[in-house]
Amino acid sequence: MMRLSTKQHPNAISNKGRDSNIELYRIISMILIIAHHYVVNSGMMTPIYKTPLSYTSIFLLLFGAWGKIGINCFVLITGYFMCKSQITLKKFVKLLFEVLFYRTLFYCIFWITGYASFNIKDFIKLVLPVTSIGTNFTETYLTFFLFIPFLNVLIKNLNEKQHIRLLLLASFVYIVCGTLPLFYVTMNYVSWYIVLYLIASYIRLYPKKIFNNTAFWSIATILSILLSCFSVVAATWLGTKTGENISYDYVTDSNTFLAVLTGLCSFMMFKNLKIKYNKFINTVSATTFGILLIHSHSSTMRQWLWKDVLHNAEMYSSKYLVLHAIASVIVVFIVCSLLDMLRIKFIEAPAFRLWDKYLEKPIVQKFKAIEDKICKKLNVHQDN
Repeated sequence: MMRLSTKQHPNAISNKGRDSNIELYRIISMILIIAHHYVVNSGMMTPIYKTPLSYTSIFLLLFGAWGKIGINCFVLITGYFMCKSQITLKKFVKLLFEVLFYRTLFYCIFWITGYASFNIKDFIKLVLPVTSIGTNFTETYLTFFLFIPFLNVLIKNLNEKQHIRLLLLASFVYIVCGTLPLFYVTMNYVSWYIVLYLIASYIRLYPKKIFNNTAFWSIATILSILLSCFSVVAATWLGTKTGENISYDYVTDSNTFLAVLTGLCSFMMFKNLKIKYNKFINTVSATTFGILLIHSHSSTMRQWLWKDVLHNAEMYSSKYLVLHAIASVIVVFIVCSLLDMLRIKFIEAPAFRLWDKYLEKPIVQKFKAIEDKICKKLNVHQDN
């Protein structure tokens, strides 16, 4: 049976020594996700669709169009690095600890300050790692993360031709059928992340000359961004004729053709950039998941941040809207990054020193004993 490894794979690349091109890409992706939330989670869509073709609405629609593309970027990064690595128990526990820490912390803060009322059912639901496999990125990503050891077994035992065939099949089902209005695809993000993992792992495992052509991917990135912008404007115009709000139909969900194209081209471009290890970039990059967990914590956080503190929707008619939008995204990024740096230094680091010293070995042994007992009763042959 498959187990989470407790040792670092020799091919794994530590964040400490990793070149900073992909880490910079991770930072930019998170900024784009925050910009998306600035528009869609703030009540801003209401005034936008009252005058969808105004300059203000077009600016905001383009400003917030890149959230799902940013999610694709994050999963492509995961696939590119993890296809030659192993999930360690410590890495998964760190991820889980971070999720539960921020969920509990901000729930308690909102309750103690009187901003939200305490509800035992909501609290229990909040501190459970996964309560549904829906559209929530955190829960779907945690679930997907546990599939990685099995995905690595799969791709290790596929030859290149089989890998391509699987990619073509998965791409047709998710990307082609997910984009063309003729078909209907019920989106499941866990399986979609698996498709992205297959794409990124192919790039890593089967290097081609075209994969390393920086100029090609830079031009492709610019063109895909322009196509995505055009699709937003064109769909907005079409929506005024049909009475539908369809501005983002071709850049979201994550499996739409332009969302995949833009994410993939930009990933390839940054993969090929030559940015040596930069401590500042890598340190900030390490906080990006924390930034996501903080600023998109809950509907209460969205209400507090975008509506009560930043008053986004009220800024729609302001001459300072552009400045407000850009400054808000930057400030949210910086504040959340600093908060996560404090968590890493004063909470995570000490906690996992104790984990390394006292907890990991007995926990691994306990789970191994339980697994071996179950396998023995079921007469399961264990290769590893």
